[in-house]
Amino acid sequence: MFLSRRFFPYFIVQCLGALNDNIYKNVLLLMVAWASVSQLPMPVGLFVNLAAALFILPFLLFSAHAGHLADCRDKAWLIRRLKWLELLLMSAAALAICSQSYLVMLVLLFLMGTQSAYFGPVKYALLPQALEPGELVQGNAWVEVGTFLAILMGTLGAGVIMSAGQASAIAAVAVVSFALIGLVAGQFIPDLPPVSGGQKRKGIGQIIKAVWRQKNLFVAIMAISWFWFAGAVYLTQFPNFTRIELYATPALVSILLALFSVGIGVGSFASVRLAHRKVELGLVVPGAMGLMLFGCAFDAGLMWVEPPVGSGSYLLGEFLATGRHWGLLLSLFMVGVCGGIYIVPLYSFIQAEARPAERAQVIAANNIFNALFMIASAVLAIVLLELFGWSIPELFLLIALLNLLVLLLLYSTSLHFRLAFIRYLFGK
Repeated sequence: MFLSRRFFPYFIVQCLGALNDNIYKNVLLLMVAWASVSQLPMPVGLFVNLAAALFILPFLLFSAHAGHLADCRDKAWLIRRLKWLELLLMSAAALAICSQSYLVMLVLLFLMGTQSAYFGPVKYALLPQALEPGELVQGNAWVEVGTFLAILMGTLGAGVIMSAGQASAIAAVAVVSFALIGLVAGQFIPDLPPVSGGQKRKGIGQIIKAVWRQKNLFVAIMAISWFWFAGAVYLTQFPNFTRIELYATPALVSILLALFSVGIGVGSFASVRLAHRKVELGLVVPGAMGLMLFGCAFDAGLMWVEPPVGSGSYLLGEFLATGRHWGLLLSLFMVGVCGGIYIVPLYSFIQAEARPAERAQVIAANNIFNALFMIASAVLAIVLLELFGWSIPELFLLIALLNLLVLLLLYSTSLHFRLAFIRYLFGK
Protein backbone atom coordinates (compact mmCIF):
# COMPACT_ATOMS: atom_id res chain seq x y z
CA MET A 1 0.00 0.00 0.00
CA PHE A 2 2.67 2.51 1.03
CA LEU A 3 4.54 2.50 -2.30
CA SER A 4 1.41 2.30 -4.45
CA ARG A 5 0.50 5.18 -6.71
CA ARG A 6 -2.75 5.46 -4.74
CA PHE A 7 -0.82 6.59 -1.64
CA PHE A 8 2.90 7.32 -2.06
CA PRO A 9 2.72 10.52 -4.20
CA TYR A 10 0.09 11.92 -1.84
CA PHE A 11 2.26 10.99 1.17
CA ILE A 12 5.22 12.88 -0.32
CA VAL A 13 3.01 15.89 -1.05
CA GLN A 14 1.58 16.12 2.46
CA CYS A 15 4.95 15.56 4.17
CA LEU A 16 6.72 18.21 2.10
CA GLY A 17 3.85 20.63 2.67
CA ALA A 18 4.11 20.28 6.45
CA LEU A 19 7.91 20.44 6.26
CA ASN A 20 7.86 23.63 4.20
CA ASP A 21 5.32 25.30 6.48
CA ASN A 22 7.50 24.65 9.52
CA ILE A 23 10.80 25.56 7.89
CA TYR A 24 9.39 28.87 6.69
CA LYS A 25 7.61 29.69 9.97
CA ASN A 26 10.63 28.84 12.14
CA VAL A 27 13.11 30.60 9.84
CA LEU A 28 10.94 33.71 10.15
CA LEU A 29 10.82 33.46 13.96
CA LEU A 30 14.57 32.89 14.22
CA MET A 31 15.27 35.83 11.90
CA VAL A 32 13.07 38.00 14.09
CA ALA A 33 14.76 36.78 17.28
CA TRP A 34 18.19 37.82 15.97
CA ALA A 35 17.14 40.98 14.16
CA SER A 36 17.95 44.40 15.55
CA VAL A 37 14.99 46.35 16.92
CA SER A 38 15.32 48.98 14.19
CA GLN A 39 14.78 46.33 11.47
CA LEU A 40 11.43 45.14 12.83
CA PRO A 41 8.08 46.82 12.15
CA MET A 42 6.92 46.06 15.74
CA PRO A 43 8.30 44.72 19.05
CA VAL A 44 9.64 41.15 18.96
CA GLY A 45 7.06 39.74 21.40
CA LEU A 46 4.16 41.22 19.45
CA PHE A 47 5.62 39.98 16.16
CA VAL A 48 5.99 36.40 17.42
CA ASN A 49 2.46 36.22 18.86
CA LEU A 50 1.01 37.85 15.75
CA ALA A 51 2.82 35.33 13.56
CA ALA A 52 1.32 32.42 15.52
CA ALA A 53 -2.16 33.92 15.28
CA LEU A 54 -1.90 34.69 11.56
CA PHE A 55 -0.97 31.09 10.76
CA ILE A 56 -3.95 29.65 12.66
CA LEU A 57 -6.53 32.29 11.66
CA PRO A 58 -7.08 30.96 8.09
CA PHE A 59 -8.28 27.63 9.50
CA LEU A 60 -11.14 29.51 11.15
CA LEU A 61 -11.85 31.76 8.17
CA PHE A 62 -11.57 29.37 5.22
CA SER A 63 -12.08 25.77 6.41
CA ALA A 64 -15.79 25.82 5.58
CA HIS A 65 -15.16 26.81 1.96
CA ALA A 66 -12.19 24.43 1.78
CA GLY A 67 -14.39 21.51 2.83
CA HIS A 68 -17.04 22.39 0.26
CA LEU A 69 -14.42 22.70 -2.47
CA ALA A 70 -12.84 19.34 -1.60
CA ASP A 71 -16.24 17.62 -1.73
CA CYS A 72 -17.21 19.16 -5.07
CA ARG A 73 -13.94 18.92 -7.02
CA ASP A 74 -11.60 16.19 -8.09
CA LYS A 75 -9.23 15.89 -5.12
CA ALA A 76 -6.11 15.31 -7.24
CA TRP A 77 -6.99 18.38 -9.35
CA LEU A 78 -7.37 20.47 -6.19
CA ILE A 79 -4.09 19.25 -4.69
CA ARG A 80 -2.17 20.12 -7.86
CA ARG A 81 -3.51 23.66 -7.86
CA LEU A 82 -2.74 24.09 -4.20
CA LYS A 83 0.83 22.97 -4.85
CA TRP A 84 1.12 25.54 -7.66
CA LEU A 85 -0.08 28.14 -5.15
CA GLU A 86 2.52 26.96 -2.64
CA LEU A 87 5.29 27.30 -5.24
CA LEU A 88 4.14 30.84 -6.03
CA LEU A 89 4.01 31.81 -2.34
CA MET A 90 7.38 30.23 -1.56
CA SER A 91 8.97 32.01 -4.51
CA ALA A 92 7.72 35.30 -3.07
CA ALA A 93 8.88 34.18 0.38
CA ALA A 94 12.36 33.47 -0.96
CA LEU A 95 12.63 37.07 -2.18
CA ALA A 96 11.29 38.37 1.14
CA ILE A 97 13.79 36.27 3.13
CA CYS A 98 16.73 37.47 1.05
CA SER A 99 15.65 41.10 1.36
CA GLN A 100 14.69 40.67 5.06
CA SER A 101 11.26 42.16 4.42
CA TYR A 102 9.67 41.12 7.72
CA LEU A 103 6.23 42.60 7.10
CA VAL A 104 6.01 40.87 3.71
CA MET A 105 7.08 37.58 5.33
CA LEU A 106 4.32 38.01 7.90
CA VAL A 107 1.71 38.50 5.15
CA LEU A 108 3.06 35.44 3.33
CA LEU A 109 2.81 33.41 6.55
CA PHE A 110 -0.92 34.20 6.62
CA LEU A 111 -1.21 33.16 2.96
CA MET A 112 0.68 29.92 3.66
CA GLY A 113 -1.73 29.26 6.50
CA THR A 114 -4.56 29.82 4.01
CA GLN A 115 -3.02 27.32 1.59
CA SER A 116 -2.71 24.81 4.47
CA ALA A 117 -6.32 25.44 5.49
CA TYR A 118 -7.46 24.47 1.98
CA PHE A 119 -5.20 21.44 1.93
CA GLY A 120 -6.41 20.14 5.31
CA PRO A 121 -9.87 18.81 4.30
CA VAL A 122 -8.68 17.20 1.06
CA LYS A 123 -5.68 15.70 2.93
CA TYR A 124 -7.88 13.46 5.07
CA ALA A 125 -10.98 13.16 2.87
CA LEU A 126 -8.81 11.66 0.13
CA LEU A 127 -7.79 8.57 2.11
CA PRO A 128 -11.11 6.67 2.29
CA GLN A 129 -11.58 7.22 -1.44
CA ALA A 130 -8.04 6.20 -2.46
CA LEU A 131 -7.51 3.27 -0.07
CA GLU A 132 -9.29 0.01 0.57
CA PRO A 133 -11.27 -0.19 3.86
CA GLY A 134 -8.64 -2.48 5.35
CA GLU A 135 -5.90 0.03 4.50
CA LEU A 136 -7.51 3.10 6.08
CA VAL A 137 -6.01 2.76 9.57
CA GLN A 138 -2.56 2.06 8.15
CA GLY A 139 -2.87 5.06 5.85
CA ASN A 140 -3.78 7.32 8.75
CA ALA A 141 -0.85 5.98 10.75
CA TRP A 142 1.53 6.92 7.94
CA VAL A 143 -0.05 10.38 7.67
CA GLU A 144 0.39 11.03 11.41
CA VAL A 145 3.99 9.79 11.30
CA GLY A 146 4.76 11.93 8.26
CA THR A 147 3.11 15.02 9.73
CA PHE A 148 4.88 14.95 13.09
CA LEU A 149 8.26 14.03 11.62
CA ALA A 150 7.85 16.86 9.11
CA ILE A 151 7.10 19.27 11.98
CA LEU A 152 10.19 18.00 13.79
CA MET A 153 12.46 18.17 10.73
CA GLY A 154 11.12 21.60 9.81
CA THR A 155 11.81 22.93 13.31
CA LEU A 156 15.30 21.41 13.49
CA GLY A 157 16.05 22.22 9.86
CA ALA A 158 15.27 25.90 10.38
CA GLY A 159 17.77 26.00 13.23
CA VAL A 160 20.46 24.31 11.14
CA ILE A 161 19.82 26.65 8.22
CA MET A 162 19.95 29.80 10.34
CA SER A 163 23.21 28.73 12.00
CA ALA A 164 24.94 28.30 8.62
CA GLY A 165 26.72 30.90 6.57
CA GLN A 166 24.55 32.53 3.89
CA ALA A 167 21.50 31.46 5.90
CA SER A 168 19.03 33.62 3.97
CA ALA A 169 20.09 32.19 0.61
CA ILE A 170 19.94 28.61 1.90
CA ALA A 171 16.48 29.19 3.42
CA ALA A 172 15.22 30.73 0.18
CA VAL A 173 16.48 27.82 -1.92
CA ALA A 174 15.09 25.26 0.55
CA VAL A 175 11.51 26.55 0.63
CA VAL A 176 11.30 26.87 -3.15
CA SER A 177 12.91 23.44 -3.71
CA PHE A 178 10.54 21.63 -1.35
CA ALA A 179 7.55 23.36 -2.95
CA LEU A 180 8.77 22.33 -6.40
CA ILE A 181 9.31 18.69 -5.40
CA GLY A 182 5.83 18.63 -3.86
CA LEU A 183 4.37 20.04 -7.07
CA VAL A 184 6.04 17.30 -9.13
CA ALA A 185 4.85 14.58 -6.73
CA GLY A 186 1.30 15.94 -6.97
CA GLN A 187 1.21 15.22 -10.70
CA PHE A 188 1.35 11.48 -9.95
CA ILE A 189 -1.73 11.39 -7.70
CA PRO A 190 -4.46 9.52 -9.61
CA ASP A 191 -7.73 11.30 -10.32
CA LEU A 192 -10.23 11.19 -7.46
CA PRO A 193 -13.52 12.65 -8.74
CA PRO A 194 -16.15 13.95 -6.30
CA VAL A 195 -18.44 11.30 -4.86
CA SER A 196 -21.57 13.32 -5.66
CA GLY A 197 -22.49 15.84 -8.31
CA GLY A 198 -22.05 18.71 -5.89
CA GLN A 199 -23.17 19.89 -2.52
CA LYS A 200 -24.69 23.18 -1.49
CA ARG A 201 -22.02 25.32 0.11
CA LYS A 202 -22.34 25.62 3.89
CA GLY A 203 -20.97 28.29 6.20
CA ILE A 204 -19.05 27.55 9.38
CA GLY A 205 -22.22 27.59 11.49
CA GLN A 206 -24.06 25.20 9.15
CA ILE A 207 -21.13 22.77 9.08
CA ILE A 208 -20.87 22.75 12.87
CA LYS A 209 -24.63 22.21 13.19
CA ALA A 210 -24.50 19.36 10.68
CA VAL A 211 -21.69 17.65 12.62
CA TRP A 212 -23.44 18.33 15.95
CA ARG A 213 -26.45 16.36 14.72
CA GLN A 214 -24.17 13.35 14.11
CA LYS A 215 -23.33 12.81 17.76
CA ASN A 216 -20.64 10.15 17.35
CA LEU A 217 -18.77 12.27 14.80
CA PHE A 218 -18.97 15.33 17.03
CA VAL A 219 -17.63 13.43 20.04
CA ALA A 220 -14.73 12.09 17.94
CA ILE A 221 -13.90 15.60 16.70
CA MET A 222 -13.88 16.91 20.27
CA ALA A 223 -11.53 14.08 21.25
CA ILE A 224 -9.17 14.91 18.36
CA SER A 225 -9.27 18.61 19.25
CA TRP A 226 -8.27 17.78 22.82
CA PHE A 227 -5.18 16.00 21.47
CA TRP A 228 -4.15 19.14 19.59
CA PHE A 229 -4.90 21.26 22.69
CA ALA A 230 -2.58 19.12 24.84
CA GLY A 231 0.06 18.80 22.13
CA ALA A 232 0.13 22.57 21.60
CA VAL A 233 0.74 23.10 25.33
CA TYR A 234 3.69 20.70 25.35
CA LEU A 235 5.30 21.96 22.14
CA THR A 236 4.88 25.63 23.03
CA GLN A 237 6.31 25.30 26.55
CA PHE A 238 9.29 23.03 25.77
CA PRO A 239 11.81 25.88 25.24
CA ASN A 240 11.09 27.63 28.56
CA PHE A 241 10.65 24.30 30.33
CA THR A 242 14.12 23.24 29.18
CA ARG A 243 15.73 26.49 30.31
CA ILE A 244 13.94 26.94 33.63
CA GLU A 245 13.20 23.43 34.90
CA LEU A 246 15.86 21.26 33.23
CA TYR A 247 18.71 23.79 33.49
CA ALA A 248 19.78 22.82 29.99
CA THR A 249 20.90 24.47 26.77
CA PRO A 250 18.54 24.89 23.78
CA ALA A 251 19.97 21.73 22.18
CA LEU A 252 17.88 19.67 24.61
CA VAL A 253 14.69 21.21 23.17
CA SER A 254 15.41 19.33 19.95
CA ILE A 255 15.68 16.07 21.88
CA LEU A 256 12.33 16.69 23.60
CA LEU A 257 10.70 17.47 20.25
CA ALA A 258 12.25 14.36 18.72
CA LEU A 259 11.12 12.07 21.55
CA PHE A 260 7.57 13.42 21.38
CA SER A 261 7.36 13.21 17.56
CA VAL A 262 9.01 9.79 17.20
CA GLY A 263 6.83 8.51 20.05
CA ILE A 264 3.71 9.56 18.13
CA GLY A 265 5.06 7.72 15.09
CA VAL A 266 5.67 4.53 17.08
CA GLY A 267 2.24 4.80 18.69
CA SER A 268 0.57 5.34 15.32
CA PHE A 269 1.99 2.09 13.94
CA ALA A 270 1.28 0.30 17.22
CA SER A 271 -2.37 1.30 16.85
CA VAL A 272 -2.47 -0.44 13.44
CA ARG A 273 -1.28 -3.70 15.01
CA LEU A 274 -3.49 -3.38 18.09
CA ALA A 275 -6.54 -2.64 15.94
CA HIS A 276 -5.79 -5.52 13.53
CA ARG A 277 -5.88 -2.99 10.65
CA LYS A 278 -9.50 -1.98 11.25
CA VAL A 279 -11.13 1.13 12.70
CA GLU A 280 -11.02 0.44 16.43
CA LEU A 281 -12.37 3.09 18.80
CA GLY A 282 -11.69 0.79 21.74
CA LEU A 283 -8.05 1.94 21.62
CA VAL A 284 -9.00 5.48 22.63
CA VAL A 285 -9.33 4.42 26.29
CA PRO A 286 -5.83 2.92 26.72
CA GLY A 287 -4.43 5.82 24.69
CA ALA A 288 -6.00 8.45 26.95
CA MET A 289 -5.09 6.54 30.11
CA GLY A 290 -1.50 6.34 28.90
CA LEU A 291 -1.49 10.07 28.19
CA MET A 292 -2.57 10.67 31.78
CA LEU A 293 -0.22 8.18 33.48
CA PHE A 294 2.91 8.97 31.48
CA GLY A 295 2.11 12.69 31.57
CA CYS A 296 2.14 12.48 35.37
CA ALA A 297 5.34 10.39 35.25
CA PHE A 298 6.98 13.02 33.02
CA ASP A 299 6.09 15.67 35.56
CA ALA A 300 7.33 13.51 38.46
CA GLY A 301 10.63 12.97 36.66
CA LEU A 302 11.58 16.53 37.56
CA MET A 303 12.27 15.32 41.10
CA TRP A 304 15.48 13.76 39.79
CA VAL A 305 16.66 16.85 37.91
CA GLU A 306 19.06 18.99 39.94
CA PRO A 307 20.90 22.14 38.88
CA PRO A 308 24.36 21.45 37.45
CA VAL A 309 27.35 21.89 39.71
CA GLY A 310 28.53 25.48 39.53
CA SER A 311 26.87 28.09 37.35
CA GLY A 312 25.59 27.67 33.81
CA SER A 313 23.47 25.02 32.12
CA TYR A 314 23.72 21.36 31.25
CA LEU A 315 25.24 20.71 27.87
CA LEU A 316 23.28 18.17 25.86
CA GLY A 317 25.81 15.38 26.42
CA GLU A 318 25.95 16.08 30.15
CA PHE A 319 22.18 15.95 30.53
CA LEU A 320 21.84 12.71 28.58
CA ALA A 321 24.77 11.11 30.41
CA THR A 322 23.03 11.55 33.76
CA GLY A 323 21.09 8.36 34.40
CA ARG A 324 18.49 9.94 36.67
CA HIS A 325 17.24 12.02 33.72
CA TRP A 326 16.35 8.99 31.61
CA GLY A 327 13.04 8.35 33.38
CA LEU A 328 11.81 11.83 32.44
CA LEU A 329 12.85 11.36 28.81
CA LEU A 330 11.31 7.89 28.60
CA SER A 331 8.06 9.21 30.05
CA LEU A 332 7.90 11.92 27.37
CA PHE A 333 8.52 9.33 24.66
CA MET A 334 5.65 7.23 26.06
CA VAL A 335 3.37 10.29 26.10
CA GLY A 336 3.99 10.45 22.35
CA VAL A 337 3.39 6.70 21.91
CA CYS A 338 0.06 6.91 23.75
CA GLY A 339 -0.84 9.99 21.71
CA GLY A 340 -0.37 7.99 18.50
CA ILE A 341 -2.49 5.11 19.84
CA TYR A 342 -5.16 7.64 20.83
CA ILE A 343 -5.33 9.77 17.68
CA VAL A 344 -5.15 7.31 14.74
CA PRO A 345 -8.44 5.47 15.51
CA LEU A 346 -10.24 8.80 15.90
CA TYR A 347 -9.11 10.14 12.51
CA SER A 348 -9.93 6.81 10.88
CA PHE A 349 -13.38 6.83 12.48
CA ILE A 350 -14.44 10.26 11.25
CA GLN A 351 -13.27 9.39 7.74
CA ALA A 352 -15.18 6.10 7.72
CA GLU A 353 -18.28 7.42 9.52
CA ALA A 354 -18.81 10.63 7.53
CA ARG A 355 -21.07 10.47 4.50
CA PRO A 356 -18.83 10.29 1.39
CA ALA A 357 -20.42 13.33 -0.24
CA GLU A 358 -19.77 15.46 2.89
CA ARG A 359 -16.54 13.90 4.14
CA ALA A 360 -14.31 16.89 3.43
CA GLN A 361 -16.76 19.24 5.13
CA VAL A 362 -16.64 17.04 8.23
CA ILE A 363 -12.84 17.25 8.11
CA ALA A 364 -13.21 21.02 7.75
CA ALA A 365 -15.33 21.11 10.91
CA ASN A 366 -12.61 19.11 12.65
CA ASN A 367 -9.99 21.63 11.51
CA ILE A 368 -12.07 24.53 12.80
CA PHE A 369 -12.38 22.96 16.24
CA ASN A 370 -8.69 21.99 16.24
CA ALA A 371 -7.75 25.62 15.60
CA LEU A 372 -10.12 26.87 18.33
CA PHE A 373 -8.70 24.40 20.83
CA MET A 374 -5.10 25.38 20.00
CA ILE A 375 -5.98 29.04 20.50
CA ALA A 376 -7.66 28.10 23.79
CA SER A 377 -4.50 26.26 24.87
CA ALA A 378 -2.47 29.44 24.37
CA VAL A 379 -5.01 31.48 26.33
CA LEU A 380 -5.01 28.95 29.18
CA ALA A 381 -1.20 28.95 29.33
CA ILE A 382 -1.08 32.75 29.43
CA VAL A 383 -3.72 32.94 32.17
CA LEU A 384 -2.19 30.25 34.39
CA LEU A 385 1.49 31.10 33.87
CA GLU A 386 1.32 34.89 33.69
CA LEU A 387 -1.74 35.90 35.72
CA PHE A 388 -1.86 33.15 38.34
CA GLY A 389 1.86 32.51 38.56
CA TRP A 390 1.76 28.77 37.92
CA SER A 391 4.95 26.95 37.00
CA ILE A 392 5.26 25.02 33.73
CA PRO A 393 5.35 21.63 35.58
CA GLU A 394 2.06 22.54 37.25
CA LEU A 395 0.58 23.31 33.83
CA PHE A 396 1.86 19.97 32.45
CA LEU A 397 0.39 18.11 35.43
CA LEU A 398 -2.99 19.77 34.87
CA ILE A 399 -2.96 18.70 31.20
CA ALA A 400 -2.06 15.13 32.19
CA LEU A 401 -4.88 14.90 34.73
CA LEU A 402 -7.40 16.48 32.37
CA ASN A 403 -7.00 13.43 30.10
CA LEU A 404 -9.01 11.48 32.66
CA LEU A 405 -11.77 14.10 32.63
CA VAL A 406 -11.82 14.08 28.83
CA LEU A 407 -12.08 10.30 28.86
CA LEU A 408 -14.97 10.38 31.32
CA LEU A 409 -16.80 12.99 29.24
CA LEU A 410 -16.14 11.03 26.07
CA TYR A 411 -17.59 7.79 27.35
CA SER A 412 -20.41 9.31 29.38
CA THR A 413 -21.78 11.11 26.32
CA SER A 414 -21.41 8.39 23.67
CA LEU A 415 -22.79 4.87 23.96
CA HIS A 416 -21.02 4.03 20.70
CA PHE A 417 -17.61 4.71 22.25
CA ARG A 418 -18.45 2.76 25.42
CA LEU A 419 -19.54 -0.29 23.45
CA ALA A 420 -16.45 -0.09 21.24
CA PHE A 421 -14.19 -0.29 24.30
CA ILE A 422 -16.16 -3.19 25.81
CA ARG A 423 -16.01 -5.11 22.54
CA TYR A 424 -12.28 -4.50 22.23
CA LEU A 425 -11.64 -5.41 25.88
CA PHE A 426 -13.35 -8.77 25.54
CA GLY A 427 -12.14 -9.47 22.03
CA LYS A 428 -15.53 -9.36 20.38
